[in-house]
Amino acid sequence: MAKLTWGAAGTRFFEAGADRGVLFLSGLAGVVWNGLIGVTESPSGGEAKPFYQDGIKYVNLSSAEEFGATLEAFSSPSEFALCDGTKSIANGLFATQQPRLAFGLCYRTKVGNDVDGMDHGYKLHLVYGCLAAPSARENKSTAAELEPMALSWEISTTPTVVTSAKPTAHILIDSRLTAPATLSDVEDILYGTDLLEPRLPDVSELVALFSS
Repeated sequence: MAKLTWGAAGTRFFEAGADRGVLFLSGLAGVVWNGLIGVTESPSGGEAKPFYQDGIKYVNLSSAEEFGATLEAFSSPSEFALCDGTKSIANGLFATQQPRLAFGLCYRTKVGNDVDGMDHGYKLHLVYGCLAAPSARENKSTAAELEPMALSWEISTTPTVVTSAKPTAHILIDSRLTAPATLSDVEDILYGTDLLEPRLPDVSELVALFSS
């Protein structure tokens, strides 16, 4: 049996940063989300729900959990306008408060450790069935020091079917645990190649890739 040790070299992990945002709309190729500041993941549900019999706690179950998030960015792709309830009527003329389109999202977070720093690894986040809620925007006079306005959107999701697991809207891919060839295939799908347009793969397609 091995004795427990704390703080061994290479085992002090941390996560930081968010980059490589990609927006996916149904029927269209994925587009780069420049200006993405961060994604705050805020799942809801999962609270304990106890059941009693004869005055004694019989079982303790957790309620259904839903994935939600807050997107923060200095700007958004023009394709996101329909997801934000803005419809183009004519060139340069737009109507707001329109029906909002669902979309998919991909972004990356970095994983570091005490040996490799921020180059240790990363996680790919794939989010399905997203719907953006209206958000406040504070337009105010510029001052001596220019401060760009940060935009934010509250995101709710609709889970997608996952083989051998409960439906979910959030899929994680850890580069540290994924075969390099498989990771390359996944990134070719998400980011595109010279021959293939970027797209958000179905979860069943991801399962088949990882199974092979």
